[in-house]
Amino acid sequence: MTTRIVIVDDHPVVRDGLRGMCEREGDFDVVGEADGGRAAVEIVLASAPDVVLMDLRMPDGSGVEAIAELRRRGSAARVVVLTTYDTDHDISAALAAGATGYLLKDVPRHELFAAIRAAAAGRPVMSPPIMRRLGGVRDTPLLTARELDVLRAVAAGGSNGAVARELFVSEATVKTHLAHIYEKLGVADRAAAVAAAYDRGLLGGSSR
Repeated sequence: MTTRIVIVDDHPVVRDGLRGMCEREGDFDVVGEADGGRAAVEIVLASAPDVVLMDLRMPDGSGVEAIAELRRRGSAARVVVLTTYDTDHDISAALAAGATGYLLKDVPRHELFAAIRAAAAGRPVMSPPIMRRLGGVRDTPLLTARELDVLRAVAAGGSNGAVARELFVSEATVKTHLAHIYEKLGVADRAAAVAAAYDRGLLGGSSR
């Protein structure tokens, strides 16, 4: 299966380098480029890529603004931030806007390629330094308030039925929330979701 990619960066050399690397991979197809946030929105909406590699700070509209606008306009593209900036504010803003991943530009190419494929499959992707910082970024809305309610109830041992009764929702709604939680945390089951949430400080500390 081919992954369609749009590259957004205000430096032509960076775009050329990323395009060259991606096009040497047999399952990648670079379908568009943009040098700023506003142009990126139109190109992504027109080309419908699977993954967008998005820089953050650009003269023509920021990456965060572009991500938020793409979500507002219904784009299904997974946006992976690729930047040199690793401040708590930048990370929080990008994830809050709807980014699927956050990578630093010093990421090795094999990790970049793996991240693109993971993002295309709907799995969150983060550079290891960003994962470490996320442990201390308490205002990052990785999970919504309702998803946290569900996860707390699951961590307390509640079955889907018990969680549904506690939160006054249907079991189908609980299952939907759990599916979103698994995707955001990059896990496959309830136990792994609870462990990952504790490790990231989402449930108040480490489980280990």
